[in-house]
Amino acid sequence: MPHKETAWCPGCGNFSILNTIEEAAEEAEIDRRGLVLVSGIGQAAKLPHYTDVNFFNGLHGRALPAATGIKIANHKLNVVITSGDGDMYGEGGNHLIHAMRRNIGVKAFVHNNQVYGLTKGQAAPTSEWGFRTKLQPDGVINEPLHPLAMAVVHDCSLVGRAFAGERPHLKDMMIEFLNHRGGFALLEILQPCVSFNKMNTYKWYAERVSPIGRRHDPHDRRAALELAMQWGEEIPIGVIYRSERPSYESRHPVLQKMPEGLIG
Repeated sequence: MPHKETAWCPGCGNFSILNTIEEAAEEAEIDRRGLVLVSGIGQAAKLPHYTDVNFFNGLHGRALPAATGIKIANHKLNVVITSGDGDMYGEGGNHLIHAMRRNIGVKAFVHNNQVYGLTKGQAAPTSEWGFRTKLQPDGVINEPLHPLAMAVVHDCSLVGRAFAGERPHLKDMMIEFLNHRGGFALLEILQPCVSFNKMNTYKWYAERVSPIGRRHDPHDRRAALELAMQWGEEIPIGVIYRSERPSYESRHPVLQKMPEGLIG
């Protein structure tokens, strides 16, 4: 891929995600003609601009409706959302819930830096309790959202977490998700914001992230929910949950009669 100038701050975790998704697509031998990256608005949402694949950059919080439309129009396409926690969990939270409920066959790579980076540091849905910002000088008083737990509760096809500071593990996770064939897949990527989040730093994450052990059965929904809720001194990374529930498009009679499209 040719180098393209980015709008990200030096040291931003988005660089790691961008470089890793390029490597993962190559190693997984993904046909780029059939790969579509979709995003909304935000720093993370700029990632598709810096790649050489098909992409759609939509409105704030509206990545999922666009991705859903693309997948339904040609359900043979490999549709991947790459957007931020504010875009997906805040403005797009209503769409996220119903994508999980429907089990639409798209993959969501959510860059979670626990802050709004594009608009200069407001608290986000996943910001820690007590996190101080210019708008919350006394600290955040809301409890953070637990999107991975929501995904497990709604029986999504594939649920996992990775860390931008652990690139080999992140690449393995991306390859698995890119190759996933089924319903909704949510990969949350912990992505430090070096400019506006001085709490959840690379060091903070590195001291806490811990790969999920082989003893965990990702088909065990109760155990997966416990892992998804785990946060603090130890943060699990890896595949948290798998489900065999059929995807939305595989159960829709009209979609089953559609032609296969350009990509088989």
